[in-house]
Amino acid sequence: MERISFYDQIAKNKRNSVILITIIFLVFLLLGYVIGQVWGQGSIFIVMIFSIIISLSYILISYYNSDKIALASVNAKEAPREQFRQFYNSVEGLTLASGLPMPKLYVMQNEQINAFATGRDPAHAVICVTTGALNKLNKQELEGVLAHELSHVANYDIRFMTLTAVLVGMIAIISQMFLRSLWFNSSNSDNKNNNAIFLIIGILLAILAPTFVQLTQLAISRKREYSADASAVKFTRSPTGLIGALEKIKGDKPMKTNKVVSSLFISDPLKKNLDNLMSTHPPLEKRIQILSKM
Repeated sequence: MERISFYDQIAKNKRNSVILITIIFLVFLLLGYVIGQVWGQGSIFIVMIFSIIISLSYILISYYNSDKIALASVNAKEAPREQFRQFYNSVEGLTLASGLPMPKLYVMQNEQINAFATGRDPAHAVICVTTGALNKLNKQELEGVLAHELSHVANYDIRFMTLTAVLVGMIAIISQMFLRSLWFNSSNSDNKNNNAIFLIIGILLAILAPTFVQLTQLAISRKREYSADASAVKFTRSPTGLIGALEKIKGDKPMKTNKVVSSLFISDPLKKNLDNLMSTHPPLEKRIQILSKM
């Protein structure tokens, strides 16, 4: 079996994530250019500023309160050290290995195995695990899961996905504004006739671009999961623990939780094993297969 270097895997997935977000940015520029040809350059400049303000306002509120929103939505409680010594010892060991500051630790009452990390940067990071993960995983498996979550913190995945969400949000707003304006702008028919080709392209882009960039956003999410798996191997120096944990998650029941935060978990709690364009996570089988080659 051909071995995979976790360094190569990390670099590959980070490179793919950058390529994908570049594609989203290019779609944003193309959409702005085409609509500018229909409306006039001055108009699209004003609309872009308006959409940026709306998107940034909405996303930044979520960004700076992402930990509070996520923890409240799953009713997680801060983990007392005296009650969860193994949890604290494992995370402290991993922070020493990774050079990261100690995150705040939380526990959510749920018998299924799962965990998530949130927070805008390593200094404001939070790791939350289910009681099922603490009870069902052995020490090595739990460390594999915690290393995966710390990897999201180390890779600034919350910040990266926030940037992606801002771009996707701006494209959706501009597309909606353009399509709605067509219903109220019939008086400008001469201009429309002069820009018939751009008008058709603009309508097609406004309809298709939001769906396309959302699919690209989901692809980025899957790449970040692969990167976190590889980084977890880097921190623990072994894929065995994470493989064991993912095997147990694969045999676990679906987990009832808020759909809004499902993408944060180590495995999609709602649809664990789906392999399609609408999945936020890669299939567990594929993740295990890649980890087995490291």
